[in-house]
Amino acid sequence: MKLVVFCLFAVYCCSLANTATREVDRTLARKKLQEVLKQLNAVKLSLQQSEKMLNTPPKNIEDCCCLSALKCYRFNLEVHFNVREGKQRQLFRSLNNPFTERGLNFCNSPNVNSTCQDCDSHPRQNATEFYNRLESLIQMAISRLTMI
Repeated sequence: MKLVVFCLFAVYCCSLANTATREVDRTLARKKLQEVLKQLNAVKLSLQQSEKMLNTPPKNIEDCCCLSALKCYRFNLEVHFNVREGKQRQLFRSLNNPFTERGLNFCNSPNVNSTCQDCDSHPRQNATEFYNRLESLIQMAISRLTMI
């Protein structure tokens, strides 16, 4: 009888710890995304006038394609802009942070990413639209993490 009670207590404690860990992860992801948003606004002002055309994911992205879109944004930043120095470097590093990825991972099914478009298949948009859509994606993630 004592063993059964002990096992039930252990399961209860594990479930509490698991819930607390998920809440901490959501909080850290939300804070990281808010940091990304600030960095993005700083970079956006300095690079917005660029004439570059960049593959830009759509504004209304499906939940399971958010990580794919993030990878596309990171790829474009790395290839088309100098992400080795200054504000661009901070933004790029923040976009690569695991908490940023966790904050954008709204997919409950592991195999749905195959339905997401490749980065090269997204239409090319100017830098202004590119940054506006990245900003929209980050804001959407922040608001979703706030509501959970």
